[in-house]
Amino acid sequence: MELRAAITPHTALPWKHCIHLTLLLVQLSFPAVAASCRILRCNSDFVAATLDLSSGSGGEAGVSAGAAALSREAVNAGYCSALRSYALCTRRMARACRGDLAYHSAVQGIEDLLIQHRCPQAGPTAQPRPLPQGTLSGDTCLYEKGFLAREGHAPEYLHCGVFGDPHVRTFNNDFHTCAVQGAWPLVDNEYLYIQATSSPMRGGTYATALTKITIIFKNWRQCIDQQLYQAELDNVPAAFADGSVWSGERRGHHSLQVTTQSPGRHAEIRAAHIGTLLVVRQSGRSLSLSLRSPRGIVGAFGPEQDLQLCVWGCPASQRLNTPRPPPASSPAPASSARTHCAALLPAQDVYYQACVFDLIATGDLNASSAAVAALQDARSMISDTHRVHLLPVASAHPARPPPTLLLLLGMLGTLTST
Repeated sequence: MELRAAITPHTALPWKHCIHLTLLLVQLSFPAVAASCRILRCNSDFVAATLDLSSGSGGEAGVSAGAAALSREAVNAGYCSALRSYALCTRRMARACRGDLAYHSAVQGIEDLLIQHRCPQAGPTAQPRPLPQGTLSGDTCLYEKGFLAREGHAPEYLHCGVFGDPHVRTFNNDFHTCAVQGAWPLVDNEYLYIQATSSPMRGGTYATALTKITIIFKNWRQCIDQQLYQAELDNVPAAFADGSVWSGERRGHHSLQVTTQSPGRHAEIRAAHIGTLLVVRQSGRSLSLSLRSPRGIVGAFGPEQDLQLCVWGCPASQRLNTPRPPPASSPAPASSARTHCAALLPAQDVYYQACVFDLIATGDLNASSAAVAALQDARSMISDTHRVHLLPVASAHPARPPPTLLLLLGMLGTLTST
């Protein structure tokens, strides 16, 4: 599935999402931005300036056509102001960004958008968002410490894991095996965007595997500038896309930091400003992602961000039944797969079922390491040990209505027809 399929259409201003998608594609296509070229900051400022413009763009019942047209004109004028500010920002970066492909792509994109929306070259520019009143406290960029000071207790943490063929454990502790291919968003909120790409495995099997993971930490106050991390199969770097291993230094603390226990195959990213921990690893011939984040961060998204596999799991049409063995033509017999996974995993939970599924699908004993590593991450990220193991769902088919319900529906049909 292409990236554009992950973007929800906007009924009134569909081009709004095209603008944000253009910025994302520019960043993903040219990740190696020089340290002195701050084009990502220009991108972030433009996105921040346009976040609130969609609230007045939707039509409502009872609103006159004239009022709706006036509202649309006002929104378009706001976008033109934001585009002019974006153009001004890129002009200021011209010398530092000379020769940078991401910069020149952004400049060309701005010119096209100004023409598309008939924006005058001269006119008002978007006002920068005001900083919070007063000086930022020392705990502002330390989410956990600041939350404890405000609320008197530690935040509630949620866990998401994506691994294998791929299998998804959502923040709500649902577990799905997905028949998805292409790029899909795992997380999309005000602070964080995570996208995973699933591709068919080699060897002629029907199995798929995660082959690329992209993480964007969005610009946030004075804590961090926007930062990009990308991992691909056989290349899990212990650094961000610009080569740095930390970002956002404040009073001796780093808001973002990357470490590794196995160079090229493992990376751990700590985002102190949002209290979030991410682990990216390669297990066998597949990537995996484990994530722990506070509930307040996980829930910070709008209605247009309605496709997040870590929040809602796979779309219903893309879900597979994990306990059901794959076809008889699969590379590995089910009995040997069960024996192998039972020796590695302590309980016949969803991780065991995922292990068996992956072994049968691929015939590769190394495929079992993805479920083992995902369980280890769940143990380290979930404080309540009773919530680590999830029991598998017996069937992915929709439940049949009970006989009493069928009888009542039949009686209702008889009454309505008489």
